[in-house]
Amino acid sequence: MNYLAHLHLSGTSTGLIIGNFIADSVKGSAINSFSDEIKEGIRLHRKIDTFTDTHPIVEESKQRLREKYKKYASVIVDVFYDHYLASNWIDYSTESLDEYTKNIYSIIEEHKSALPLKSQMFSEYMLKYNILSAYAELDGIERVLRGMSTRTRFISNMENAIFDLKESYPLYENEFKRFYPDLKQFVNTQIDI
Repeated sequence: MNYLAHLHLSGTSTGLIIGNFIADSVKGSAINSFSDEIKEGIRLHRKIDTFTDTHPIVEESKQRLREKYKKYASVIVDVFYDHYLASNWIDYSTESLDEYTKNIYSIIEEHKSALPLKSQMFSEYMLKYNILSAYAELDGIERVLRGMSTRTRFISNMENAIFDLKESYPLYENEFKRFYPDLKQFVNTQIDI
């Protein structure tokens, strides 16, 4: 899952939200410099990633992309699934997506000085382009995929994955809708939301 799902699955706990947001920027023993609640958010992020990467429904989505995008298929599916979460937000939250993202941006801004540099830099980009809300639109997903493609060390062609999404839109949506309840149930066993 990408940023929106990780944040959504954190519930209302500020520590879990921050930990889930910064987890990819925290390596090795650097985790020890954070509060217990933020550490728990980092660990939750990693558990979500493991659960997602090994789930058979997610594997169905990745399999269609693997030939074209190789190791980047997982990353692309994460972005696709965030799109379906955002575009079907009303099915997963009583709060509007705009209200939710404003609240998340506020929490991140409030704790910005404590974030790793990489997370600080991404938070500026995320706020500037309102990435979390932009996930709801195909134009937003295209912009995210283009941006990710420019940051890869090798040629990824991720910018072209928008065509795969459009071509098999209902198929990926169905897989997301079958998978997300499993993920939410898993997360509920990991923390008390």
